[in-house]
Amino acid sequence: MTKAIKIEKSDEVSIQTNGIEVVYDTIGNPSDPPLLLVSGLGSQLVAWDLDFCERLAAHGLWLIRYDNRDVGLATKFVEAGTPNPLAMMMGQGEVVPYLLRDMAADGMGVLDALGIEQAHVLGVSMGGMIVQEMMIHWPERLKTAVSIMSTPSFPPAVMPTPAAMAAMTSVVPVERGAHIAHSVESWKAYIGGGFPLDEERVRRSAALQYDRNFHPAGSARQMAAIIASGDRTEKLHQVMVPTLVIHGDEDPLVNVQGGIDTANAIPNAELMIVAGMGHNLPEETWADIMARIAEHINRHD
Repeated sequence: MTKAIKIEKSDEVSIQTNGIEVVYDTIGNPSDPPLLLVSGLGSQLVAWDLDFCERLAAHGLWLIRYDNRDVGLATKFVEAGTPNPLAMMMGQGEVVPYLLRDMAADGMGVLDALGIEQAHVLGVSMGGMIVQEMMIHWPERLKTAVSIMSTPSFPPAVMPTPAAMAAMTSVVPVERGAHIAHSVESWKAYIGGGFPLDEERVRRSAALQYDRNFHPAGSARQMAAIIASGDRTEKLHQVMVPTLVIHGDEDPLVNVQGGIDTANAIPNAELMIVAGMGHNLPEETWADIMARIAEHINRHD
């Protein structure tokens, strides 16, 4: 049940953790169960749609958004250069400045800064992979986990469609207007056939992130971290964190098999497959997805 109350949002707070700067904010009531939101590839904390967050917080959850390293207002690893993820996929060696485990440690640092011993965690796409690293290395800090549109590995069945791969690897324009238009075109390649793309929402998000901090090289280093971190399947077999896996059955970027593989890897994980959903969270799906997330958290809080 959602709460009919005003949802409070904090100012952004900068902290030092793991030798870097990370920025976070919170949405909701601090007396409610904390839910750490972990962003996907190249996405800043503001990529978590505010309408989405307010509606989720209304289920009685205290949301914590933060910038992953190398995006937004977090520390940038400029001195590491820009790796070539495609070359890494072809087996060519690249030096990577960090792994997904390091990114997971940043999230633990946010919880430390807030004095939170245990939290619920939710990640989308790369964020789901980071959540999986949290489950493996810091299970005692997690009450529950939610992994959305993610995967523990990238076998051929999970790989992007050619159109989605082309969009993901396309050159990101530097000029603001071109960048926003490029974002809309890219998301057209990521959605499923069940729901139309909310182009205006995509434009607002792209503009918000561009104006806050534009640093596309960070996405390449994050992608390198994904590739270099390898397969988590065997380690996930040992995880006992109550887990909910959510995936769209028309995801062209991370095939639904990735969600199935995630659920199969984690003992007693629950799997919710959303018909017609691609690699995004259409507003039409929010009510059902949020209800399932809230039920999962309340059952294990």
